[in-house]
Amino acid sequence: MDTPLRLGVLMPTREQAITGDHAAGQLLAFARDAQQWGFDSLWAGDSLTARPRLDPLVVLSAAGAVTSGITLGTAALTAALRHPLISANMLASLDHVCASRLILGLGSGFPVPETEAEFAAVGASYAGRAWRLDETVRLWRTAWRATEENAPTHFEGRHQRATDLDALPRPHRPGGPPLWLAASDTPGVLRRTARYYDGWLPFLPSAEAYGRARRRIASLCVDEGRPADAVVPGLYATLTVGQDSARAKEELEHYVEHYYGRPLSAMSTIQAYAWGSPAQCADRLLGYVREGARHIVVRIGSLEPALHLKQIAEEVLPAVRAGADRSAGAEPRFPSTKE
Repeated sequence: MDTPLRLGVLMPTREQAITGDHAAGQLLAFARDAQQWGFDSLWAGDSLTARPRLDPLVVLSAAGAVTSGITLGTAALTAALRHPLISANMLASLDHVCASRLILGLGSGFPVPETEAEFAAVGASYAGRAWRLDETVRLWRTAWRATEENAPTHFEGRHQRATDLDALPRPHRPGGPPLWLAASDTPGVLRRTARYYDGWLPFLPSAEAYGRARRRIASLCVDEGRPADAVVPGLYATLTVGQDSARAKEELEHYVEHYYGRPLSAMSTIQAYAWGSPAQCADRLLGYVREGARHIVVRIGSLEPALHLKQIAEEVLPAVRAGADRSAGAEPRFPSTKE
């Protein structure tokens, strides 16, 4: 694929909630450091009661004010937790704050009992949540284009209706920010991704499974009348870096247990994890790059992620980029530090 490889990092809002320290200054320092040390993108997760943290739209708005150039994204926004019209306005507002640097990774909700309780807490329907997300996406796109000439100003869906959409502010980017589906590799997910979305952000534990799904999405895009490369192949992966592989795994196990309340042995069957030396972690990510991943979002598997940020930037990212260049038959392209 000709799309340049991009590497991003997740902001530690969930880690702050686990440790009980919601220091905004530390988050903004993390954002500035991520930009300075060469990350291409900066992401924030979302949850209200299932895995609590600060609101990603507020956090990204603050990060957008102290950075420039670096892409900002949600990984992933649970759209059902907010009224769709309020979300449309908030997302358009955030798109203005960051001047079209925004990507929206969207999820329909992690399939665990805590998510079902979270939906109930805000009066959202847990049943049918996948197609409800798709309907919300269609509403947003209608709203964001409502002021264009001859564009519809109302939306009529199965469960959502809205009028006077042209009264809402337009996003900074014409048509609104790119919308990515953060989901797995089931046939339904792949079909929905090819039909409705601009990117795919899974956390599949196998690079081979990732490659099969990525190729299937490309084929389905053609079936839908879209270019084969219409969907950006993303990846969400968790890394714990340490020269002592056993100690790195222990830190990751501690992290996952606190993050999900479940052991690493269970979570690693459904999510992508890597631990060990920078070379080992880079090699794990390169497996996905060789299968077509073009935008990798790294979650740092530590309750003190800021301590690992610079090492990942200086040792893992260049190795992944150089390996990707070698795979493409190009001269290695190392990142220049962003001032």
